[in-house]
Amino acid sequence: MSLEPTFRNIRGTFDILPQDGRSEGAHDMPSRAWQHVEQVVREVLERFNFREIRTPILEPTELIARGVGQLTDIVSKEMFAFRRGDTNYVLRPEVTAPVMRAYLQHRLDQQGAVQKLYYIGPCFRAENPQKGRYRQFHQFGVELIGAETPEADAEVIAAMMAVYEAFGLKNLRLRINTLGDAESRPRYREALRAYLQPLADRLTPTSRQRLETNPLRILDTKDERERRLLEGAPRIIDFVDEKGRAHYEAVKAHLQALGIAFEEDPFLVRGLDYYTHTTFELESPDLGAQSALAGGGRYDLLAMDLGHDAPVPAVGFAAGIERLFIALQAQGYAFPEEPPLDAYLVSLGEEAMRRALVEAQALRRAGLRVDLDLKGRSMKAQMREANRQQARYAVIMGERELAEGRAVVRDMQSGQQQEVPLDELADFLKGAVRVS
Repeated sequence: MSLEPTFRNIRGTFDILPQDGRSEGAHDMPSRAWQHVEQVVREVLERFNFREIRTPILEPTELIARGVGQLTDIVSKEMFAFRRGDTNYVLRPEVTAPVMRAYLQHRLDQQGAVQKLYYIGPCFRAENPQKGRYRQFHQFGVELIGAETPEADAEVIAAMMAVYEAFGLKNLRLRINTLGDAESRPRYREALRAYLQPLADRLTPTSRQRLETNPLRILDTKDERERRLLEGAPRIIDFVDEKGRAHYEAVKAHLQALGIAFEEDPFLVRGLDYYTHTTFELESPDLGAQSALAGGGRYDLLAMDLGHDAPVPAVGFAAGIERLFIALQAQGYAFPEEPPLDAYLVSLGEEAMRRALVEAQALRRAGLRVDLDLKGRSMKAQMREANRQQARYAVIMGERELAEGRAVVRDMQSGQQQEVPLDELADFLKGAVRVS
């Protein structure tokens, strides 16, 4: 009779188990698949000479509010924030503002003109859980800080695309746009507000609120009726100055030279307030309504939002690992299988169990994957366990074998077995594993 567990993981979070998740509250991909994805991401980004940075999960609430934007959904609705003493804390909902905080705090500009940083880790948002959206989710991304050139934008987009190419994903759609600089955005904001105000009664309540606070966010609407209303809206490119246009044209030229296909989307603004100039988003049809795999852009003014005395040129992208898994599974990606267990040590009796512990350690030091019985089970039960774990070999030790300084090694596939001196066991198994 099984009892219901006293505690379960919080809705919108999941456990990552060693085996495929087939129970409520577990992700459907095992931890080894996660390790594989993270390894591929690291290998690709490090070929671009991005280096890993790790920032705390806990950050000051004001950092996120000033960095992401007070009026964004993240800050106004989705933060896990709390107060302790005189300080307000938040579980980080994104990583760009924390990375810029670390860059400024540790004066990373003194360690090189350009910092190429990448991260992999969890983030937290109080969202309504659904496919591709969780309250704890995992992101990877890059931040290229210190270069204001269009080449830097192209480098970041190329790194993003290289990650997905490494997984062999097909049918991806890259959309790009420019948001202009700090001077062009206010002009466009007022023009967009003037266009939308006569249509206010046809907007959703959320968009009517944004019309007064930040009308650019309406461009990010998923409401089909509103998207039709926006078809006649002014384009931001018409408000971008000559320098901003030249930057955008250069980015497009670099992408074409790199063989990276893209579509221009005049209404692509992304959901965060710190973006200026280039913005981009990568979509997969396998994700359904939540189609974005990754996205990013340039954010030269973020450092000033965080209290720095001058702009710091920067560009980056962020990507969801859970969404990557959805796309990989939809396209039949072949995840590497877990390596087989080289040997399972079967011990008969207390003395043999003690000796098995020592022999297992010696075999592991020799580079073999080894497990052993730790419950004192019968030989039949131990052999079943060796078979369940798909061990290549069972190493059987009883009182007689120990007295003779030998062990019986059984090939679990063929059933053949032979006696091997204990002092030759590691070399024998290493040779046998190589042959098999």
